[in-house]
Amino acid sequence: MYKANERPTDNKLSQAAQTAGAMGTVKKERDPRLDFFRGVAMLIIFVAHVPGNYWAKFIPARFGPSDAAEMFVFCSGFAAAIAFGGTFRRSGFFMGTMRIVIRCVQLYVAHLGLFFVLATICAIATAYFVDFNYITKLNLPYFFNNTAEALGALFTLTYVPNFFDIMPMYIGVLALVPVVILLARVHPYLVPVFSIALYAATWQWQLEFPAEPFSDRPWFFNPLTWQLLFFTGFAISAGWIKAPPPNKWLLIACIIFVLVLVPISNWPIMRAIPELKDVRAELILGFKKTNFGLLRWIHFLALAYICVTLLKGREQILRHRFFKPLIKCGQQALPVFLLGMTLSWTGGIVLDQIGRDAFGLTLVNVAGIILLLGYAYLMAWVKSSPWRQVPKPDADPKAQQDLKPQVDADRGGRSAAQPAE
Repeated sequence: MYKANERPTDNKLSQAAQTAGAMGTVKKERDPRLDFFRGVAMLIIFVAHVPGNYWAKFIPARFGPSDAAEMFVFCSGFAAAIAFGGTFRRSGFFMGTMRIVIRCVQLYVAHLGLFFVLATICAIATAYFVDFNYITKLNLPYFFNNTAEALGALFTLTYVPNFFDIMPMYIGVLALVPVVILLARVHPYLVPVFSIALYAATWQWQLEFPAEPFSDRPWFFNPLTWQLLFFTGFAISAGWIKAPPPNKWLLIACIIFVLVLVPISNWPIMRAIPELKDVRAELILGFKKTNFGLLRWIHFLALAYICVTLLKGREQILRHRFFKPLIKCGQQALPVFLLGMTLSWTGGIVLDQIGRDAFGLTLVNVAGIILLLGYAYLMAWVKSSPWRQVPKPDADPKAQQDLKPQVDADRGGRSAAQPAE
């Protein structure tokens, strides 16, 4: 320790910084690319889920096999390695697993909350706008006609309507993290081996989860196959596998690959050139979304490589104030996603009433995006616990006087200025 009147030398400061870094106490600057692309994915998901939204004709899914869902799942895997990997390292396997369980419970509650909110909106809108049956439009008659049976299926995730399918998939994928952590402790390469084997087994034996009791429809997003993309991001983030370094020829190959897939991914182009439909038919398994066709995986990785290569050394561009709202949106992905799904369906109801002309579409899309960005800032402010902040020294003297520490017997001897939480 330094003496009270001793000023540490630069060398001592350097040694202290190195020690702190070795212990993991030096906080690394957050990579803006992760939050930026998660934020972009949140806004695309909102636009894509507004019923009858003409703007959805211009989202990435209209120009290639992969879409915002791939962006969301990959970034979630990448972020999970950062968020949970450290817990497993610092606190051991049991505590790391408990944190995963807690997160899965949070997602489960969020999923149920989203369902009940939208079911309520549908019931109210159907009663108020008699010309539209929103219960049927969202495919919820089973829930309203067989509520007792449906509630049991809803809570056991054996009733998962299509509009509510992303969260259960994410829960299923996240539940595999402890298994992957154990495999990585044996050897990191066992992670891709396990992930690929599970993916292949799911296709071979048609492993799936039931989505409704009255039919054989499976979950629209099968976590047993989508885990391949999730753990691709997880393994890269954890350093278990290395992404290919920037290479001019690989970049050109990825660009060509992405461009070649545009004609067989865009329906207006295929209608103009019918022969392209035959090509797509031959590759249809690669386009499958439920079991995550391989073409979707390769297409997303090609796009990711293009973006990472073009941004290499230029990451600070994303820190420009123009991109801050998107980054903030990505940092608050879960609450923004939940609000986005709610706003998308509500926006469809609004469009049914005002019309899907240029004005109506612009109003709903722009208003929804502004609300989502504003909500991201609000949630960030709430999570910062502003009520815990101590007033600055130059604050109102009277306020400072009011906040002078006073012994409060009810707080067990804590000063009155200290929070009770």
